[in-house]
Amino acid sequence: MQLGELKPILTALVLPPAGPLLLVALGLLWRRRVLGWLFGIAGLVGLWLLGCNAVAVALAQTILPQVPALAPTTAASTLQAGKVQAVVVLGGGIQPSAPEYGTAQPTADTLARLRYGVWLTRQASLPLAFAGGVGWANSGNTSASEGAVARATLAQDYGLALRWVDDQSRDTAENATQMQTLLARDGIQRIALVTNAWHMPRAQAAFERAGFQVTPAPMGFTLAQQRSLLEWLPTGHGLQGSREVLREWLALRVAGR
Repeated sequence: MQLGELKPILTALVLPPAGPLLLVALGLLWRRRVLGWLFGIAGLVGLWLLGCNAVAVALAQTILPQVPALAPTTAASTLQAGKVQAVVVLGGGIQPSAPEYGTAQPTADTLARLRYGVWLTRQASLPLAFAGGVGWANSGNTSASEGAVARATLAQDYGLALRWVDDQSRDTAENATQMQTLLARDGIQRIALVTNAWHMPRAQAAFERAGFQVTPAPMGFTLAQQRSLLEWLPTGHGLQGSREVLREWLALRVAGR
């Protein structure tokens, strides 16, 4: 097992829901009753709060660097002013098996990123690149690469062809280095980078370290979705939102940012 393959395992153990549940389990096993109760209650309360979309929104707005969206009405002129040469979309995972299609399909995150990337390229008349191989979580499996799935999806759904495809990278850092190798051959240095808003600070830093001049084009912001009361009740999307934000916060801390 390569060291990188441990990352998704350790991440899953630390982040919700496993992290708070492990705290509850520790409370049940703790021999000192008072401390055990405290650990158990802390785990349950933490799991409840992290399942609330209101908490996910608050975390996204406070513990991560804020990168604003491109204004839709001026997106093209912003890219032109920055002399952007290409739009680069980062993969967000695939469904290895989709019985209704009979082949692998992009996840909701990947599909949303692709759609926004296509919109930007059409607005600004720019070529499109995609970065995504087989992530560490699927290392060793015979699943298709994100790049191959993205290429097929764009051809079938949009009638578009990707100019550049990195289908070898396993994480964000490799997205940047692999894409630099591909784009440098055509003299591409200034890019618009498309990924979810919670992922943008780390992704932008990785691509700038690789030598790119980056115009961030974030999408998929963590925002309120329902009326106030429902935002404070645990839901699957609330838990997922908190998990995504906390994962990026941890990754930035590990990277020393």
